Amino acid sequence: MVFLSRKKPPPPPSSSSAVPPPSSSSAAPPPKFSQPGKESVEPDAVEKMTAVLAEAGCTLMNPYGPPCLPSDLHAFRRNLTSRLSSCSANSGEREKFSALRSIFIAGFSSYIQSPSNLRRVLSSSSTTKRDETLVRNLLLVSPIQLDLQEMLLEKLPEYFDVVTGCSLEEDVARLIINHFRWLDFIVNPDVFTDKLMQVLSICPLHLKKEIIGSLPEIIGDHNCRAVIDSLEKMLQEDSAVVVPVLDSFSNLNLDDQLQEQAITVAISCIRTIDAEHMPYLLRFLLLAANPANVRRIISQIREQLKFTGMSQPCASQNKLKGKVTAYNTEGSILHALRSSLRFKNILCQEIIKELNSLEKPRDFKVIDVWLLILMYMNGDPIRKSIEKIFKKKVVDGCIQEALLDQCIRGNKEFVQDNFASFLSLAEHLLSCKEEKAREIGSHIYTLLFEGFADNYSRQEILGALVTHVGSDNKFEVYEVFSLLALSARASPDSFRSSISNELMMIVRKQVSHPDLKYKKMGLVGTLRIVSSLGDTNSSPDCSSSQVSDCGEILELLKTSVDSCRQSNLALIIFYDEFATILSHKLLKPEIMEWIGKHLGEFESLFLADLDSGNMVDKGSYSGLEGDLWMNLDGSISPICVNILALASSSSESCCLQILPSNFLLLSTVERLTNDGSLAGIDALLGCPLHLPSSKYFAAAGWESLTKKQREILSVSIYYAANWIRELLNAFSSQLDERFGCISQATEKDVTTKLLKRLRNLVFLESLLGNLITLSPLSLPELHPYSATGQHTHVGHPERKNEKRKLQDDPSQGKGNLKKSKNSTVDEKLRQPTILDAFKKAGVVTSQTPQHENPSLSSLDGGTASGSMHATCSDDEFLCVKIPQVSAALEAQRFKFRPLLPQCLTILKFPKVRSQDISSPEYKAELPLYLYLLQDLHSKLDCLVPPVKQLPFKRGSASGSFGRFKLVELVSQIKGLFQSLRTHLNIAVSLLIKGDETSQTSWRDEFTGAGNPNTSNIVVSGSLVYTMVCKEVLYCFSKILTLPGFETDKLLLLNLLEAFQATEIPVASLPDFQPFPSTGTKEYLYIGVYCFFEDILNNACSFSFDLAFECLLTLQLVVTSAQKDLGKVSEEATKKRSSGPTRGLVPSLHAKLGTSAEKLLRHNWIDESTDNKGLKNKGEMVQNILRIYLETSGSTSDLLDELACTILPQASLSKSTGEDDAGDHEFPTLCSATFRGWYKTLHEENLAILNKLVKTVSSEKRQNCQSETTDAHLKSIHKTVNVVVSLVNLCRTHEKVTIHGMAIKYGGKYVDSFLKVFDFLESHFQDYKGLVIQLVKDLQKATRTLQTLCSEAKGMKQTAITSKIPATKRSLERFLFHVKALLHTTSRGSNFWMGSLKHKDLSGQIVSSQAYVDNETDDVEENMSGEDPMEDDDEVPL
Repeated sequence: MVFLSRKKPPPPPSSSSAVPPPSSSSAAPPPKFSQPGKESVEPDAVEKMTAVLAEAGCTLMNPYGPPCLPSDLHAFRRNLTSRLSSCSANSGEREKFSALRSIFIAGFSSYIQSPSNLRRVLSSSSTTKRDETLVRNLLLVSPIQLDLQEMLLEKLPEYFDVVTGCSLEEDVARLIINHFRWLDFIVNPDVFTDKLMQVLSICPLHLKKEIIGSLPEIIGDHNCRAVIDSLEKMLQEDSAVVVPVLDSFSNLNLDDQLQEQAITVAISCIRTIDAEHMPYLLRFLLLAANPANVRRIISQIREQLKFTGMSQPCASQNKLKGKVTAYNTEGSILHALRSSLRFKNILCQEIIKELNSLEKPRDFKVIDVWLLILMYMNGDPIRKSIEKIFKKKVVDGCIQEALLDQCIRGNKEFVQDNFASFLSLAEHLLSCKEEKAREIGSHIYTLLFEGFADNYSRQEILGALVTHVGSDNKFEVYEVFSLLALSARASPDSFRSSISNELMMIVRKQVSHPDLKYKKMGLVGTLRIVSSLGDTNSSPDCSSSQVSDCGEILELLKTSVDSCRQSNLALIIFYDEFATILSHKLLKPEIMEWIGKHLGEFESLFLADLDSGNMVDKGSYSGLEGDLWMNLDGSISPICVNILALASSSSESCCLQILPSNFLLLSTVERLTNDGSLAGIDALLGCPLHLPSSKYFAAAGWESLTKKQREILSVSIYYAANWIRELLNAFSSQLDERFGCISQATEKDVTTKLLKRLRNLVFLESLLGNLITLSPLSLPELHPYSATGQHTHVGHPERKNEKRKLQDDPSQGKGNLKKSKNSTVDEKLRQPTILDAFKKAGVVTSQTPQHENPSLSSLDGGTASGSMHATCSDDEFLCVKIPQVSAALEAQRFKFRPLLPQCLTILKFPKVRSQDISSPEYKAELPLYLYLLQDLHSKLDCLVPPVKQLPFKRGSASGSFGRFKLVELVSQIKGLFQSLRTHLNIAVSLLIKGDETSQTSWRDEFTGAGNPNTSNIVVSGSLVYTMVCKEVLYCFSKILTLPGFETDKLLLLNLLEAFQATEIPVASLPDFQPFPSTGTKEYLYIGVYCFFEDILNNACSFSFDLAFECLLTLQLVVTSAQKDLGKVSEEATKKRSSGPTRGLVPSLHAKLGTSAEKLLRHNWIDESTDNKGLKNKGEMVQNILRIYLETSGSTSDLLDELACTILPQASLSKSTGEDDAGDHEFPTLCSATFRGWYKTLHEENLAILNKLVKTVSSEKRQNCQSETTDAHLKSIHKTVNVVVSLVNLCRTHEKVTIHGMAIKYGGKYVDSFLKVFDFLESHFQDYKGLVIQLVKDLQKATRTLQTLCSEAKGMKQTAITSKIPATKRSLERFLFHVKALLHTTSRGSNFWMGSLKHKDLSGQIVSSQAYVDNETDDVEENMSGEDPMEDDDEVPL
């Protein structure tokens, strides 16, 4: 061994620097080493190279294997560096070192010309440390690193043709590349990178992938830009290297610019990349997402990623072998997307934002559905958000069945792995109230059922459905059940499958269950299965299957009917659902024949024969005599509806409960078998009803009846009313122009009879309301779909607390006042019972205590209606008032049979012109149209629930919304717009004229309809006209907010066109120029606004309530215009600088404010009209005032005027409004409405301050101009003046409620004011005087608040004490905020704090023991001026 030189070598290169100190490579050009096959190298170069290695401690010629390296490799490398480096030598020795380095390189090059020698120097002599090779150590010698790198790279092409799959030791090219990894330093990275990229471009594919994947380990952080550029060029030439390129992009340490370049390169490969590489590409893009590029990445993936799948139902059965790879590939893509979305919330948020912006169905793609489903699979916390957006896109039509087919049928393997998530999503959609969402949920269930035929998957589907059978969506669940059964039977290989048998077993068990709840489930399931299996268009091809299906269906129907014999409610459900099925599809002849036989019992059960218009058997029924009521056909009628006999017979009373539903099924079958005509049963429309004699409805007759007989009377009237309701439902369909099933003569006859039947219905329900008020009774349920409490009549959302009254009678309710005062104590001390709870919920029970002999004065219906107290003698008929709202009847309204949408066509009967508005015939029909308008209003309430009302649940349909869908109602409403306008115009005209129709005319009309003893029918004409106006306004408001109006623009235009003003004054909108042309949407909104504004102006002369409803309607019109024209305005702004749309909404807002001001300034005290004062109108005035403030040009200025000038003038008034009219400009401000004014001003002032807080907080980050700062401070000062004025009103106002609101809203104001202290502090030096004045002025209110709190606690005013702690904390925080503000701004000497003297609200000092207040009140000084005078800058607290 050659000994090492004792000369101290040069210091090694710093480990912290990637580039070592200057070496000989930089001092001298690299030597020219010989190429293979050339003899240009001196013979002793190898020997000299061997000697240099030997002197450093390395034995090159090792006969037993690779070269033997010394144990101290660091010393070995230092020795070689010192021998070959010329950086520390003088100029004389530099050439010597350079020559030695050249000889060493030349010798090493000659040595590795032999493949065996090259393999030796690339191999390690140690079996445990394979990276300790001679080449590895020589590459860490800086003087020769670059030469060796170029030498080894030039050797690579000699070893390209290597057998694929050989080990690393046998693959020389991979060994060379492996030696370039993880070097401690690179002397010249630029040259090395260029050389490496040149060699890389000619490498075979397998080696190219190896090198590209190793680039981050080879070059480190050097010259990344050149690497990115080279890899981008390679990708353009060969996309097969995309995976290693993406790995390199991920592992390289790139700056922001290069990272964006890499992302751009990756995005460009989405369209051209092979499908098997797509998961890697997507994973790279999604993991590289950041807030700056996430939008671009998501949008590009959505646009360029093509998801196809298999959309044909039969494709999954005929799958080719070549398609299996495609399925696995798409499954891998989905796995990659799911794993990337799981841990990066920014991706989910951007996807949701992107998909929310899609409004058109054509913009939605398969990848969008999958993105939603994948995020849904990942679970919380965004699962609820995904459910909402998925449902929204389904309802909007963006997600359709074809997209779901591609998702589920095209990727079965992936769906199988996530089966539970798909079931959960289908379950959520099936439970939605939107019909489209339920259809898609059913479709998902069907896809899963058809696509996965294994027992486990199908059992999971059935289990999920059975779990939700008892929920409100049982109808949809059984619809899915029937679809699954049909699917199972339609499959040839699954005929009589276990799934079908299990389904039938479930249904039979539920039908036979004694509990009505489960019996209903079974009946619904039975009929849904009959609907699917019994459809003439859905039978399997196999004839034996068809025969078997019919037999099983008939057996199932017989079982269902037999199980309902003891349950009338179950039988009603059966008939109703069967009628719904038959109205939409035709069943097989065998089923129709069975239905006909079953309905053949109708005549024998419910009808009785007549002889010359008289009853054949005139017997007594439970001691009651009967009469024929409401006979429209006269003596030619051969039959009558035998209600009294069935109601009085205990054994047959159950038949009447199923009468309406049985007739519904009968009329449906008749219409189905006779091309829509009901000529076969038209005798039922005009036939009389056998009811109790009218003499029992007189005072003397009523007194003589027993409790049982009174119940028979009430129940008979109830069944008669529901019978007529079903007659209207059935025969109103005959007038539909689409069917044209009757002649013009028949149509006229049917129209006349329908109006008379509607008059009968109004009379019967008014009479029934009186009867059940006098003798409380729980009516039998005829529509068992609803829950109590969903059917109380509710009005406009803005009117949620307003109870609609028939007339404003000051004496109303006075009769019960004394009684309530005397019984208050007893009622509070009495323990509430279960019956009390039922009464509170509005349920009338048969156990309710009743008076055995009700007073005669109550027979006039005054208790029911609360108006027009009249007396009747013993022989006079019970007073029936029309219109009438009976609380006892309305509490049980949900039990009535619903009127179907086709009954609304009766509203289109009158064709009245302006000159015929006083026609007695039309006036007599107005109560009938009012009845239908109220029914339409209740239906619309179910579709557009008011604020704070429980949303309508499908499956628990209301009494007004049964057996039909939203689409049916909307389609019926389309033709009513002009009729609603006509009724509104005529009612307003009649109110303006003020003429009252004589009661004789009203009674003649009711007598003509066959109503008995109409001498005591009282109709209030003005009340009918007013309520017609209100109901039309209600309906217009509801229709304008229907869900369909958001997508159906034509429907909105039709509504606007129907309510156009006859003349639109252009001068009414002077600021809106140019005026829009006729027919545009802007013109239509102006016309509608002018139309209702004209009604409001007229209503001011006779009805405050009607004027208020008009104002709310105008507000809704402005809101709709703002929503509808907002997008148009944005588009118009981009295209043109000005346009009519831009100024329309502000102009309408200004007009709305003018209308609200007009109502506030109008004097409503007029004894000659309905305007008897503003008692109980506080909330209405409050809403008007809020509209006035919100639509004013400057709300803060108007607030300041009202609070500081107007309100103090009315604060001491105790009158009803007459004495206040001369004190100020607003007659609506009086003692009756003062509380509403006070509360509204507080709330609006607080809202303005909160907006200012948000504004100054957002501008705090920006440079706020001095003009803006000055404006903000002045606006804040205005709010301070308002709150000071409002709070100090308590010094002269003694009402506890006003004091409580002052403490509540005063504390909230101080809380909000604390949030502007940062803004005040930042501008204190520039606006010192204004800021200090703000604090001083606010002190006036805080001192009063302290006094109010002390007095309330001392006087033990419990209504206020609960609000005191929060307000006291706010006042203390305000105190310390002011102190901190002055100390921070070097004004601390101007702040001093003392104890507040005990004073009452009048300013008189009281004893410190007067109020028991143990809290320490370190608060402001008093306001009386007794304290020392402060300087202007001092703030005493």
